[in-house]
Amino acid sequence: MTPSASRPLRADLVLPCLDEAEALPWVLARMPSGWRAIVVDNGSTDGSADIARSLGATVVHEARRGFGAACHAGLLAARAEFVCFCDCDASMDPGLLASMADRVAAGEADLLLGRRRPQGRGAWPAHARAGNIALARMLRRRTGLRLHDLGPMRVARREALLGLELTDRRSGYPLQMVVRAADAGWRVAETDVPYLPRSGKSKVTGTWRGTWNAVRDMRRVLAEPAVTRTAPTEGISA
Repeated sequence: MTPSASRPLRADLVLPCLDEAEALPWVLARMPSGWRAIVVDNGSTDGSADIARSLGATVVHEARRGFGAACHAGLLAARAEFVCFCDCDASMDPGLLASMADRVAAGEADLLLGRRRPQGRGAWPAHARAGNIALARMLRRRTGLRLHDLGPMRVARREALLGLELTDRRSGYPLQMVVRAADAGWRVAETDVPYLPRSGKSKVTGTWRGTWNAVRDMRRVLAEPAVTRTAPTEGISA
């Protein structure tokens, strides 16, 4: 059911966080009205957790280091019908997720990804872009999905995501979500989102070495055998 003007869709937004004290105020100020921010602190030493809590976010602590570990801890903590994911580094505006969630609720897609469109110099370094292109090509060969980006901004139904039984806890988590969704027959789509220069240095793609380590993690995900899963069923939005 598409949310009406009197009953706007509400969702939980998972924000994996490792030393993002500088970016958190900007990110949390752009939360869609009525949504819950779940900031998953993955071992920050700069006071990120305290800042997030002071700004009204729900803070979850995940001791196991890894982007996937943080994302999945947030998914397990979520309670809304719809769950969104976004980086916590001020590179993307979480306010854009409201319209994306509406599209999923309306049945346009089961998993909707934000295709990053860089804005300004340095928003998307060449090595990170090259790694993304390589992964998109490998994904197409593996699943047939003609996606351009495997970025972190995305939205889907919570129960359906849990049904994918995601196991990667490192850099392969976002890709594993897409691969298993495709194997289950989900409708996977993407929509353009502005991509801004991030606050601070990336923990994953800030260097060539970090980028290709991430590519290695994702190659492992692509090598997994397909497992039959059911496509999500549409529910009534919260």
